[in-house]
Amino acid sequence: MTRLRGMTRSVMTAARMHEFELLGRRWKPVMVTLTYREVGEWHPRHISELTQRIRVWLRRRGYEFRYVWVGELQQRGALHYHVLLWLPRGLTLPKPDKQGWWRHGSTRIEWARKPASYLAKYASKLDSKVGIGFPPGARLHGKGGLAEYGRSVAQWFNLPQWAREVCDLAGRAVRRKGIGLVDRQSGVCLPTPWRVSRDPSGTMFAERVFSYMNALRGVSGPFSWLPGAAA
Repeated sequence: MTRLRGMTRSVMTAARMHEFELLGRRWKPVMVTLTYREVGEWHPRHISELTQRIRVWLRRRGYEFRYVWVGELQQRGALHYHVLLWLPRGLTLPKPDKQGWWRHGSTRIEWARKPASYLAKYASKLDSKVGIGFPPGARLHGKGGLAEYGRSVAQWFNLPQWAREVCDLAGRAVRRKGIGLVDRQSGVCLPTPWRVSRDPSGTMFAERVFSYMNALRGVSGPFSWLPGAAA
């Protein structure tokens, strides 16, 4: 469930930050569904190739590419993708399969009235076994196009709750393989205040053994103004 919550928080925060950065601008959210023709046709580069083609198409017209996507496993065992992107009003995205950008099956395009809700619906279809049945190496979600501030806020929300209590935009933590969380501003390693152990029956439980001094008590912290920040 931890991985599922993290994935949901990541895509929802990215969608909300895109909406926040586009306030006052005449842009509309669009949902593109990418479906495979054959169950075993998936390849990890397919989704990145598709997003790159849309990026180039928009860049040629003078626009940035803002998007969030999630993967979903169909009952027949085929992976497909839901890509949420934003377009300026008056611009229509061509169907990726008709355009030759998605040669692996069919596509569907629809306007998204409530973009964050659309993503939440697809993310909620994954259960506690999130990732089970997905092809090896398949990513569950992705995002791109946020401005520097939006990326900073999204990264902050994706930290563990205890790290959000002590990190803000001036000094947020990043994950370093083999080390853990490291404060980007100071370079100091931030050990987790939680200790995981097992009781004699083998049941695993976690205990918080300390708290950082001067930590924020509300984990929405400096970003509590963001709609749905605590979600």
